[in-house]
Amino acid sequence: MIRISVVFMFALMWVTTISAQKVSVILTAGQSNADGRVTLDDLPDELREYSYCLWSYGSGDFETASGEFSPYFPRVAKPKIEQSWGFDAVVYKQLELLWQRPFYVIKHTDGGTAIDPSCESSTHGLYWSADTAFLSHTVSASHGGKSLLKAFERQIDDCLPHLPKNYDIKVLIWHQGESDQSAADRYYDNLKAVIAHIRQHLVEKTGKRKYAKLPVVCGTFSKDSRQGCQQVADALYRLSCEDKNFYVVEASDLPLLSDHLHFNARGAQILGQRVFETLVKQKIVR
Repeated sequence: MIRISVVFMFALMWVTTISAQKVSVILTAGQSNADGRVTLDDLPDELREYSYCLWSYGSGDFETASGEFSPYFPRVAKPKIEQSWGFDAVVYKQLELLWQRPFYVIKHTDGGTAIDPSCESSTHGLYWSADTAFLSHTVSASHGGKSLLKAFERQIDDCLPHLPKNYDIKVLIWHQGESDQSAADRYYDNLKAVIAHIRQHLVEKTGKRKYAKLPVVCGTFSKDSRQGCQQVADALYRLSCEDKNFYVVEASDLPLLSDHLHFNARGAQILGQRVFETLVKQKIVR
């Protein structure tokens, strides 16, 4: 009788531990290299099947996010863009192998988009700007406006009710900056404001103060990029020196496609692996 009680007690402790385990959420945002521009023909076999990752994908004014999640597959499918994938596919695969349990991704990415409204944005003039004046005169890009920041935050708001109650937002993965080269001297202030806006939005929406320090992991740019800008990369490192929850992943040595802008399959794989290793090294994920 005593033996049965002990076994039951340990079984109950195991079930309680599992049920109390937080369900992880990853935020991903940025422009085309975060969106992904490697064709599906170059998708490695190990990235063709996912078992635990669920996602919501939004993209500027081409809004596909309803708030509900679907099984993840590394594919960008939108008008005039060949089906493709990006470095984040590697991150999600590695997280699957690490966690072996369901997790969620909220991704909002759109190619050619800048933060600073003074820069050229090749995607219908959409911007990530957190400038108060800019935001006061526009609405979400998914509702006919020019704000990608509002579109991303609205997508997050729509997704939260569809998450398990014990969700835990782990990190924002960010890759953007190529389109801001003409305002590189303002990139530090601009990106700092975007990150602060997202963090504060999460605090206000969830009531959890810890999101004021949400970790952010972002990559730099290949030295061969025709839109690479050292001043923008320097701004990232400056932020990492001032914000202990902001981490930079070096990408200057990574190879590109023939367009001299987007990471090729090898570059995307390496960057994805480096981002994952940063998540583990900084104990953002365990």
